[in-house]
Amino acid sequence: MTHPSLESPPGLLHLCDLRVRVSTPIEAGQDARGRHRIIPITGGTVTGARVSGKVLDLGADWQCVGPDLAAVLDTRYAIETEDGALIDVRNFGHRHGPRPVMEALMRGEVPDPALIYFRTNPRFETRDPRYDWLNRTIFIGTGLREPDCVVLRFWEVA
Repeated sequence: MTHPSLESPPGLLHLCDLRVRVSTPIEAGQDARGRHRIIPITGGTVTGARVSGKVLDLGADWQCVGPDLAAVLDTRYAIETEDGALIDVRNFGHRHGPRPVMEALMRGEVPDPALIYFRTNPRFETRDPRYDWLNRTIFIGTGLREPDCVVLRFWEVA
């Protein structure tokens, strides 16, 4: 049995782009999974036709960097939209690539982004009725790490 909704993959609609400023990582120790780090979020910008505003100066990325330098990301922060809504963001992701490329990234260099897999699953929560649709929608994202910020692009899975 087939159904039209199963015949092709869902589409993607651009939601917004973020430029999230970060400060010096706090080393939180090592265990069998890898090196744990907390990277404070110090602000940023959000631009998009449906969501735009600023990333607030709060939150952090709790990440675990494995022996292969692959990072598992667990980020929490908040957006204040241009029209005054507050949106909580939990963004989970994976970042990995060839070891020499990841070593360069860890040194603060900006290697060719095509060599790094950086994908996220942002989840939004807001009590503002104008943005309630964010609470009920699936999103995916891509990212790029720069020395003082993370550049993200989010899409709605249609």
